[in-house]
Amino acid sequence: MVAIHHRFADVEGRTIFYREAGPVDAPTVVLLHGYPTSSHMFRTLIPQLAEEYHVVAPDHLGFGLSDAPGVDEFDYSFDALARITSTLLSQLGLTRYAIYVQDYGAPIGWRLALENPSAITAIISQNGNAYEDGFVEDFWKDVWAWGEDQNEHTESAIRFALTREAIRWQYLHGVPDPTLVDPETWEHDLALVSRPGNDLVQLRLFQDYSSNRPLYPAVHEYFRSSQVPLLAVWGRHDEIFGPAGAEAFARDLPDARIALLDGGHFLLESHLDETATHIRNFLASALTR
Repeated sequence: MVAIHHRFADVEGRTIFYREAGPVDAPTVVLLHGYPTSSHMFRTLIPQLAEEYHVVAPDHLGFGLSDAPGVDEFDYSFDALARITSTLLSQLGLTRYAIYVQDYGAPIGWRLALENPSAITAIISQNGNAYEDGFVEDFWKDVWAWGEDQNEHTESAIRFALTREAIRWQYLHGVPDPTLVDPETWEHDLALVSRPGNDLVQLRLFQDYSSNRPLYPAVHEYFRSSQVPLLAVWGRHDEIFGPAGAEAFARDLPDARIALLDGGHFLLESHLDETATHIRNFLASALTR
């Protein structure tokens, strides 16, 4: 059995939790989670990768077991989360690595790539958007409204995302057999998102999400200039980031591998083996180029 280490690091005076497994002299794969979860979403994927790869999966500040300072103590933004992640990787001595990005992990990963393109050996995007094509309007309209104008009405609408009903929906929508998804997933996330003061942290990040869209042209130019190996493995029934977001990668990366699976937003919960097979096959090719 692969040993998975559960570690804590001091980054800018904050405690960041991360999971680490696999041989440290093997190629590194950094797993970047989305909302509303943490590195917990990778608990079953890590053993499937760690026989051959050095795997690092941090919890973003404000999520999981990492510190969650209040908004009066820390200025939350995607720039700040990317900076924390970059500093952690630097402290761990990681200068070359592949990234797996999902949901919030995508804008964090894109910032890492734009900051230091030569560090990125390959990209796996699992329902992690980089194009306007991927946004499902019915889901995102409340996020855009909140980002544009913070008022009583837009706050009431966006706060629904913090509820058990909304978090449960994120895990179950688009999954042909919902009994495959362990209810502990959304209960685990709900408990951590519901910590005192964390609602304001999440509202701040919902507000800042609009800052990711202006980065897309630079990300597309990075794709075109680097031709970085990329796998988009995507739940085709995702009602947050639709399959058009996966197919769009081929515009700038003609050799991108695109796999649309019969699932939703959190593929690792319902389609672990199929997703992991795509990832292992991709990495075996991409990291030996």
